[in-house]
Amino acid sequence: MRRWGTVAAALVLAGAGVVGAAGAAGAATVPAGKAPVACSTAWGSTDKSATDVNIEPLKNIRTSHTACYDRMVFDIGGATGKVGYHVGYVDAFHQDGSGEQIPVKGGAILQIYVSAPSHDPATGKQTYGGTAGKPLPGVNISGYSTFKDTKFGASFEGQTQVGLGVRARLPFRVVQSGQELIVDVAHTW
Repeated sequence: MRRWGTVAAALVLAGAGVVGAAGAAGAATVPAGKAPVACSTAWGSTDKSATDVNIEPLKNIRTSHTACYDRMVFDIGGATGKVGYHVGYVDAFHQDGSGEQIPVKGGAILQIYVSAPSHDPATGKQTYGGTAGKPLPGVNISGYSTFKDTKFGASFEGQTQVGLGVRARLPFRVVQSGQELIVDVAHTW
């Protein structure tokens, strides 16, 4: 009888060692002293806009991603005040001016208008090399969680139009930081 008690105790201790090792392995995925990242999804998915007027041209568009969201940044060199924009989900992406439909991959399409032409209004010289219906030049979104496609729409009547294909209709925010207009799209609700 005593032998069974010893065997049972050994099995319990061995099981605790396995569970302890599994717990330690799981804990190794979070850096010591750091809590898991808590991502805000309080931005909502309804249209966002600002009617401010900007006369400075668009210089560049670039993207990045974090643990919580994918980011698109519009660089409007020379902007000294607020930049106008209109960002919202659409069923189909149509080129501003012509109305021609431009296919955009993804589960949802975020249409972005920025009050900055892709050319210098004074000289007519192109400042951003986007081509209607083509992916954004220099933007590589492979491996992103949320962004699935980018398309240049048009630069028409003082604003630039971009189609952003995303995985699903997810929360997004629009903020301005200096001369940059930033669109963040969350990975989840």
